[in-house]
Amino acid sequence: MPIPARIFALLEERNQLSSEQSLEDGPEQNRSQLPHWSDSVRRVPNVALRSALFGAISKGHRPYVERAEIHAQGGNSILYTGVHLDQGDLDVWETVLHMARAQEWGAECRVTAYRLLKVLGKTDTGKNRQILDRHLSRLKATALQVRVGEHSYEGSLIHEVYRDHGKRSYVIRLDTKLRMLFVGDQFTDVDWSVRQALHGKPLAQWLHGFYASHANPFPLKVETLHRLCGSRASSLYDFKKDLRRALGSLAEASTTEGQPFSYEILGDLVRVKTTPSPSQRRHLARKR
Repeated sequence: MPIPARIFALLEERNQLSSEQSLEDGPEQNRSQLPHWSDSVRRVPNVALRSALFGAISKGHRPYVERAEIHAQGGNSILYTGVHLDQGDLDVWETVLHMARAQEWGAECRVTAYRLLKVLGKTDTGKNRQILDRHLSRLKATALQVRVGEHSYEGSLIHEVYRDHGKRSYVIRLDTKLRMLFVGDQFTDVDWSVRQALHGKPLAQWLHGFYASHANPFPLKVETLHRLCGSRASSLYDFKKDLRRALGSLAEASTTEGQPFSYEILGDLVRVKTTPSPSQRRHLARKR
């Protein structure tokens, strides 16, 4: 006997709700909020640290791209629409994630411009507020499709931003599905003091995040790093000079903060030795 249309529609609706709920209640990536982390670090998805999504680029003209393939390591894929992002944009995105970490995903994060700038290590001036606004607008205007393993996310890095100009405050909301970028161990706690010490050195900042995301970095070609970081250096010869200076700055900043970092460039091969984090040391111990 055929199912009446009204009952069929109700069954379809129930199945749809059940399907959506199973996605919400899945393991790891579907927790209501991320595990807490300390103020000394910024927790960042590895796909953002191992790609040219936030490039090692300096100030200047930013081309707009549409569904451009972003170079990424480890079999991850990124299709990006928007203006090219830089390390300053990453600072702001990391800070938004940091301030929203105690809330449920998708909840409103209410914060003043003063507070955001303070956490970023900047003074509350008119110029810095304008720069902060530009970063937030770029992050809101992004459209990206990211695939990490069997999971993918399509949306923006910041879902929406509301500004109260009188109170100089923001209400910022992240897309709830953005949390899939933190599935399992697909994130890194980046030392904030080292990153701040490298302010104004975008390639050194990119290298810091990239190598921090590897428990035991393996040798890479200069050409590979050039492609992954999104450098605008016109030749590998020029990039190699930039790379040597950036690695030197990173080694100095890391060692000053008690995290020895060493490197050598032999021909076109770069070898790096880092100080693994406690979680990375546990990961390496399990592999032995």
